[in-house]
Amino acid sequence: MLFLISPAKSLDYDTPLGDVPHTLPLFTRQSVELIDVLRRKTPAQVSALMDISDPLAALNVARYEAFSPRFTERNSRQAALAFDGDVYDGLQARTLKPAQLQWAQEHLCILSGLYGVLRPLDRMQPYRLEMGTSLETARGRNLYQFWGDRIATYLNERQAEEKSPVVVNLASQEYFKSVDRKVLRARVVECVFEEYKSGQYKVISFPAKRARGMMARYAIVNRIGSVKKLEGFDADGYAFAPDVSTPDRLVFRRRAG
Repeated sequence: MLFLISPAKSLDYDTPLGDVPHTLPLFTRQSVELIDVLRRKTPAQVSALMDISDPLAALNVARYEAFSPRFTERNSRQAALAFDGDVYDGLQARTLKPAQLQWAQEHLCILSGLYGVLRPLDRMQPYRLEMGTSLETARGRNLYQFWGDRIATYLNERQAEEKSPVVVNLASQEYFKSVDRKVLRARVVECVFEEYKSGQYKVISFPAKRARGMMARYAIVNRIGSVKKLEGFDADGYAFAPDVSTPDRLVFRRRAG
């Protein structure tokens, strides 16, 4: 069973990590190809392409220029410890024990516009490139065309020995669209997190993102290996709602944030 999560816009390369093992990203050649395209763009072009402020565009242009195909302790850090958004607030990767980090390395995949797929301990240099960006390359008009079936093929390879492979999607739709469902051989299970507000249950962005990270942590800490066991998730007041769930769409609800 593999769990997919999205990356984050916010990054933390300052908090001391201590002695944490690392691996290298798997699609460095493709990352370099994208960086080569991005390096040709001015800050103004990056600002328009990504709909970001001029200072943020300038920061990322500097990041593209500094990018190196060689990943070191100075220019990179482990992906699960570098991302710092809502999902990662729920994941709390820095508090995972070494054995739990190793389990995560084997079962958790971070989808990325620049890196394709990152394992939690893969070194990552700071960047911003959302999967939905319409960056034109020799492979097509956007990043979905650039990555093509490569991500789905990789996920198939990761579960090649599984009799009944399962992918649990905890990523946003923007990122999960990068997984070619026609190529993917695994069963896909989605987890949905709803809040009670104004007399009805609905998905609210911030708590839902954090809950996806908490579900990933729940799977890691408890070494979840079956869809049925996901139903036991009860962090922060969430509870499985069987009456509105289906076998491939598990809904979790809570009445107070």
